Amino acid sequence: MRESYHESLNSVVEDLVKMTEKVQTAVRLSTKALLDADLTVAEQVISDDLALDAQHDDLEVRCFSLLARQAPVAGELRTVVAAMRMVADLARMGDLAAHIAKIARLRYPERAVPEGLVPNFTLMARVAEEMVETAGRSLRERNAHDAARLADSDEEMDELRKGQFRVLMGKDWPYSVESAVDVALLGRYYERIADHAVIMASRVIYVVTGNHPEGENWTIA
Repeated sequence: MRESYHESLNSVVEDLVKMTEKVQTAVRLSTKALLDADLTVAEQVISDDLALDAQHDDLEVRCFSLLARQAPVAGELRTVVAAMRMVADLARMGDLAAHIAKIARLRYPERAVPEGLVPNFTLMARVAEEMVETAGRSLRERNAHDAARLADSDEEMDELRKGQFRVLMGKDWPYSVESAVDVALLGRYYERIADHAVIMASRVIYVVTGNHPEGENWTIA
């Protein structure tokens, strides 16, 4: 009975890692849709988000089942509770990638990102994707050290976001108000993907060590 329980718990974690990989793909493809004004890719990201939502529902039900079937203790309980929260973080990251794709679709055939901010968004997207990948890898390997690195990556994301605001608020903003709104929203979406990756990493640290990471660099869940 206990062996079966552990197999079910391990299966949940494995599927969480697979979901992380799907979210990473969603972030990458939404960026391609955004920066290349690719309508086909944008539609793919938006459509694929339904599958992520379905996976969220499935994993959540399985976590509740694990809690109900046999009272987990110590590390098992930490893993189940963290998994329930991580699946919500992943679903939200998928939603944010879909929001990026929807802006790309809305502005098609034009590119939503002004030319002067393409380098900034290229870096922001790369940081976000790498953070999602690191969160998934740290979960798969139960690696608290890798998870802890995400707090530093989040600082890089924050600096890129500040760079956007400096351009947006500058007196010589050469683009339309519509473009300014797009930039503000898109920057927020990437920033929130990074925040959720940090929150996910904090949950990995909690599973591995039994302690929540502390410090001003850690996003509060």
